[in-house]
Formats: sequence, C-alpha cells, structure tokens
Amino acid sequence: MRDALLNLSKVKKRVLSLIVDTVFIWLSLYLAFFIRYGFEDTQINAAVLLKLAIFAPLIILPIYARHGLYLAVLRYMDTEVIMAIVKATVYSVLCLVVASFLFELKLPRSVPFVFSALLVLFVGSSRFAIRYWLEGYRLQELLLNSLSISHKSNHKNQGIPVAIYGAGSAGVQLISALDSGKDYKPVAFIDDNPELQGRTISGRKIYSFTHASDLVYAGKVEQILLAIPSAKEQKRRDIIAHVEKLQVPILTMPAIEDLVSGKMRIQEIHEIPLDDLLGRAPIEADERLLYKCVKKQNVMVTGAGGSIGSELCRQISKLDCRRLVLFEHSEYNLYRIEQEMSHIISHLGLEVELVPVLGSINDPGHLLDIMKTYAVETIYHAAAYKHVSIVEQNIAQGVRNNVLGTLYTAQAAILSNVKNFVLLSSDKAVRPTNVMGATKRMSELTLQAFSDLEQVTLLHPHLFGETKSVKNNTRFTMVRFGNVLGSSGSVIPLFREQIATGGPVTVTHPEITRFFMTIPEAAELVIQAGSMGKGGDVFVLDMGDSIKIADLARRMITLSGYSVKTDKKPQGDIEIKFTGLRPGEKLYEELLIGDNVGGTQHLRIFRATEEKVPWSALVSGIENILKSVRGHNYDVTRTLLAQYVSGYKPNSDLVDLLNGSPAKKPVNLLVFDTSDGNRGENSNLEVK
Repeated sequence: MRDALLNLSKVKKRVLSLIVDTVFIWLSLYLAFFIRYGFEDTQINAAVLLKLAIFAPLIILPIYARHGLYLAVLRYMDTEVIMAIVKATVYSVLCLVVASFLFELKLPRSVPFVFSALLVLFVGSSRFAIRYWLEGYRLQELLLNSLSISHKSNHKNQGIPVAIYGAGSAGVQLISALDSGKDYKPVAFIDDNPELQGRTISGRKIYSFTHASDLVYAGKVEQILLAIPSAKEQKRRDIIAHVEKLQVPILTMPAIEDLVSGKMRIQEIHEIPLDDLLGRAPIEADERLLYKCVKKQNVMVTGAGGSIGSELCRQISKLDCRRLVLFEHSEYNLYRIEQEMSHIISHLGLEVELVPVLGSINDPGHLLDIMKTYAVETIYHAAAYKHVSIVEQNIAQGVRNNVLGTLYTAQAAILSNVKNFVLLSSDKAVRPTNVMGATKRMSELTLQAFSDLEQVTLLHPHLFGETKSVKNNTRFTMVRFGNVLGSSGSVIPLFREQIATGGPVTVTHPEITRFFMTIPEAAELVIQAGSMGKGGDVFVLDMGDSIKIADLARRMITLSGYSVKTDKKPQGDIEIKFTGLRPGEKLYEELLIGDNVGGTQHLRIFRATEEKVPWSALVSGIENILKSVRGHNYDVTRTLLAQYVSGYKPNSDLVDLLNGSPAKKPVNLLVFDTSDGNRGENSNLEVK
C-alpha cells in the first residue's frame, strides 16, 4: 500500500488530500455541534448543519490550497506545517462565520472555536501520521536488515556511509531525503559554524572539519555530500578545495535554481559541476543583448546537434524566437536535439516553431532552399570539424567542411537576405600549428572579406543558380573562444571514464595548458557577442586564466577519492601517463593574433582588430586550396594555407591518411594577386 501511495501522480495525491480534508471538515463540524448541544439537539439543528456542511468545504479547501497545504511533500514535513495549518484554519473559519451571518444561519458562538480546534487536530495529525507511517516502513526495513544479515551486507543495503557538509536547511532536507532511500547512509554533519558544532540534527552530530577528518580516516565516512546550494561561488570553491584534502569522493546536491525550477530533486546527488572545477564565477547576462538578434525572429543553428550547437538551441528557444531551424548532418544528433527541444518547448509552454532539417553545409542549394523557405533572419554557424588530430589526418574533409562549408553557408545567407550571421570560431585560429586552426582562420577571413563588400561575387555561383554579383545585406560577426568543458572530445569526460576504470589518466604533456569555459556560459556569451557586431567584427571571449591539464587531471583524481600514483608515491591509486603531443597540437593556445584589442559593453567580451585579406585574393586562393586537396597534394594545401593565415606553422610532418595516395597528381594552380594582403609572395607553386 505504501508503494502504491507513493507512486500516485501529483494530481491523484492532491485529489486524495482534498477528499480526506473534506471528510475531516464534515466530521469536525458535526462533533463541534455535538459537543455544544448533545446528540438530540444536534439532530434538531440538522438543517443548519447541512447548509454549513455545503459551505464549509467550498470556503476552507481553497484557503488551504492558497496556504500551500497541498504542495507539501508529506514525507519531508516539519513543524512549520502546523503553523500553516493553524493560520489557514483560523482564516477560513472566520470566512465561514461571515458567510453564515450573510445567509442568516444561526451559528452558536462556541461552535467556531471548537470546530477550529478539531479541524487543526484532524488535519495536522493526519499529515504527521502519514509521514511517520511512511518513515516507519523505512525503520522496519533497517531493523529487519540488522537482524537477518551480516554487518557487511548491512553496509550494502543501508547505503554508503556519508557526511553531509552544511548543517543548514538544505542539509536538513537532504538528510530527510536520504533517510527515505537506500543509496546513502548519513552518519554525520560537517559545518564551519562553531555555534552548531557539537549539536545534533536528526540524531547525527555536527562536527568541525578537523574532527570530521577523524571519521574519514577511521573508515566511518566514505563520501562527502555538499549541501550548500546557496553558497557564493568563491565560498563554494574554497570549501571544495578544503574538502579535497580528505581524499574521499565528493558529491553535491543540486543547485538552488535547479531545485526551485523543479529540474532536479534534492536527493539527486551528482558529481561536482564542471564550473566548480573551472574556478570562475559567472557574470549576469545583458538581457538586451540576448534578445536583440533572437526575439520574434526566425533563427537557424548549423551543427545544432553538437555540444555547443545544442546549447545554443536550448537558450535561443527560451528567448522568445518565432522559429528555430535545427540544421544538422548527423541523423542521430538531429533526432536527439529535436526530441529534447520538443520536450522543452512543450514543458515551458513556448510558442516556437521547431524545424528539424537534415543536411550538409557543403550542399549550397539545400542551404539556400532552407533559408528562403523559412525566412531565416539570424544564423549561428556552429557546424565545423574541431578535433585537431582528426582533421590533421583528414585534411581534405577539414578544408571542405570548415572553409567551403562556411563559405557556402555565408553565400546562401547573402542570397537569402539573412540579417545576422554569427560564426563560432576557435582560439586555435590564432597562429595555428594545425590544419584545423588554419581552416577556422580562413573562415574568419572569408567573412571579414564579405563584410567589406556591398556587392559580393559568388564563388561557384552555378551551385546557387546565380551567375552575377549579389547585394550584401548580411552583418557578419565572428566569436572566438577556447575549449568548452564537457563537450564531445573534451578531456573531462575522458578523464572521468579513465578514473572510473582505474586509470591511467592520459595527458599529452606535463606543461600543456588550455583555456576552458562551460558550454552554457560559452553559448550565452556567443549570443550576446553576436548582437554587438557592426560587421566584420572578431570578438574574443574572456576565458580567464589558462589551466594546466595535468593539474586538472590531478584534481579530478583527488575529487573522486583517489590518490595520484607517482615515482615518489608508488602506493598511489591512479597514475597520470604522459603520451606526448599529437600532430598539430600546441603546448598553449592564444586568443589574439595582434595586440590591438578593445573592450565592449560586456566585461567578458572583447573586440579584436585584425588584418584582412581582400575577397578578390581569397577567391583564387580558395580555388587553389581545393585543387590541391582534390589531388591529395596536402603538402601544397598546407603551404597555401600558410600564405593566408598569419602565423600558421605546421609543427609536425604530414600525417594525412591519404598522403601519397595513387590518386595524387599534379595540380595547375591559379595565379592570384595578394599584394593587398601582403601574402602570396610565391604564387607559382610547383607540385612534384
């Protein structure tokens, strides 16, 4: 019966509560008359009693609902609920007295007082009786376990012994939630407030951090659960750094905003969030910038199923856009993001038309059809190949997707009169040592060149059905940022997987560093940066300080409750293994090509002023690059890229999987003039 009651839907539980309270109202009303008159006189006043029995539930139940009595979770009720019941009952009975006066019902003066007392008694005691009944099953289970199985087996069934860090209201709620489950067994609290230390909550003692460490070393506590959802970011990170020293796994309860929104429940314990590992506090978004290019507009996201593309879709859908076009080449990724977005739109009651489109950015005709059919006004171009080592081994596809794909998407946008085009670029575009970074910089150069033209002469115009130059009404903006935590291919999921399997954790180099940002923060800043562009702007996101990957690996091992195995500490649990830099990989990344950078109205968005290459020079250069990849002449491809991309210096030998292919053949390169761009000194390349 207990399980059947708990498994009822919220609506059924509330209906059941209303029925039970209605019975209590009638019972209390009858007993109040019975106590005042006795059985015979109560029967004489049956007409008055009947009318009051009709009025009372109609008045009292809405007032109870208004005071939240049908929202409380009975298993986690506390004494504050009694005060709510008393207040709601007194107020509702006063309303009932007024109603009886208006309808000329003779109500003795003592009846309302007796009625109120009885109703509080019945309603309050029933709720606490159910709470203790539910908890009684839990206690009975624990008792049976202790009598029938060994201590070791008890440990398994009663849960992992944990200490809750934070003896505030969140910690109290958390311990109540965990007591009703079987995964964790709370044995103590930890709190840095001296006034609380030594006291007990729900039978668990509150310890200082120093004394709690004794519990850990004695094996009485195996994990720490953080119950500090409302703590400031810096305070939270200080606590995490402090608790790390205990070398036990550290988990946390959901953030306060997730609890308030109903996204997560208090007992949903999870790993330390990525932004806590990152160590940077978020900055409040500028609402005007968020809505400027999205509100009441038709928005298209390319690469909508990717890590950053999908987060853009989530945020854009909540910014009152009219239509959201999900453009994705992977069928599975498109299905996944379409299902997720449909749920979000339905759950939040958003008025957004969702258009899932399967297609490639290397299909110009399809791009043009989609943009025109759905009257796209703003494009966030997130589709790209981003993994350095993979692109280095597949140069042709990297060039086609990152350079040509961006070019075709931009030209389709111009032909469709798209108002805003925002390119998501990469810090690897700055003085790159790999093809991926070079192709991303070529994409930036293409959009910068378009921004300087009122009339654009299309490259490969026959693919669009156009043979003439086109008027350019599109505002192009580029946003450059570093790695995002938790994305596909990110080190965080890889490290967690390696730690879970016992290691080793692989890092390419002891000194390698990277800039990091969480996916939600990056998407939010991209949307805001895209609203500030005037045309041809390159915005750079403030990524904070670069993080040494080896330090990040050590910290993740420690937070998981393990020690790092080294030559000096061979008894450690997990080893960090250095595998060497991969082809094209740099020890560190940069965000700026030059020193000419200025601030914007947002504290974490900067505007970079960087050199451009005229479209007339880029046209012939792109054609030559395409001819080189068609002939598998990737050494020529890299040489050509170096003529346009400032600072591009490959740091490894050619490792393309088709290098030396039998299909490799000489390529007749176009002669191009790049005198305006100070590049291309050697325009006559000989392929051998």
